[in-house]
Amino acid sequence: MNKLLETISLRLLRYLPAEIAHSTTIKMLKLGFASSKDLRASDFSETISNIFELRFRNPIGLAAGFDKDGEVFDQLAQIGPGFVEAGTLTLKPQIGNPRPRVFRLSSDNAVINRLGFNNKGIMDGLQRLSKRKDKSVVLGVNIGINKNTQTPVEDYVECLTLLRNIADYVTVNVSSPNTPGLRSFQQVEKLEELLNTLITASMNHNDANRPLPLLLKIAPDLKNEEINEIVDVAVSSGISGIIISNTTLSRPGNLLDAKRGEAGGLSGAPLFELSTQKLAQTFLAAKQRIPIIGVGGVDSAETAYTKVKAGASLIQLYTALIYKGPRLFTEINKGLSEALKNDNIEHISEAVGIEADYWASKEV
Repeated sequence: MNKLLETISLRLLRYLPAEIAHSTTIKMLKLGFASSKDLRASDFSETISNIFELRFRNPIGLAAGFDKDGEVFDQLAQIGPGFVEAGTLTLKPQIGNPRPRVFRLSSDNAVINRLGFNNKGIMDGLQRLSKRKDKSVVLGVNIGINKNTQTPVEDYVECLTLLRNIADYVTVNVSSPNTPGLRSFQQVEKLEELLNTLITASMNHNDANRPLPLLLKIAPDLKNEEINEIVDVAVSSGISGIIISNTTLSRPGNLLDAKRGEAGGLSGAPLFELSTQKLAQTFLAAKQRIPIIGVGGVDSAETAYTKVKAGASLIQLYTALIYKGPRLFTEINKGLSEALKNDNIEHISEAVGIEADYWASKEV
């Protein structure tokens, strides 16, 4: 896709309602609109990382929520991410919450969504993802629970078991604000039971003859004391890593867009400071015992580098793609490489957490 066509496409998509624009984007990807070689990222030795015993060609990933049903993994792999997290997938298909349920806050470079885990179910996603061709990009799969399930722990286990020969890692989503009761699994007692059960299930080796890495995704609305408790439970359980954060129910006072009062989780630029503060708190609580993926408001090399210095070994983004387009992965990875060289840092791992104390104490 040349730059002119890319610019025109982005502008046209913004005239469509947000959810229709998203489904149109998926269709465009299927048709090969992102197959141009100039969108593919170069590998830089200073940003290639080995995390969770997996090789990440660069540390910038696509967060869950974009490719909910694992429809376009190979197409997304061509635009430069080091990893793509499909989902959220639930055991059974579900339609999610009533529309409209996604709202662009264009004045704030943000989005509010209350989708409610709309997806075609784990079996449908597995059929698609099992056919992936590009193994140079790490595949993560985000799993959640159906709204009306009576057996949430068992559902998580079944999803995990089904994925063990397909996914490179699996993320347990207990932090979406749009499924009633889901965030209660961040409570220590419930979380401990869930993670211990899942870790036992994950010890069944996949075809690569290695334990399947299991990650936990938490909310930015947690108090620091809660984060400390969650990290201790996560580390004790043997989990591989933590993703911080999901969307927030809070609303910064400086939001400009008229749709700022819509119910749901807020993502994008206004989430950056809060999610980065919580990232730093998580990093300090983890004491380098497990790696952390930083998510929330990343839209440039500068914001990505800030996440790294606050404690992220890997970074994810999503909302910024809506506003800045598919070149973002390549631009951020190149900019990260340049920033590390400017700071005389040989490898990105040396920058992880160097400003964690500052961000953990920052008022947001």
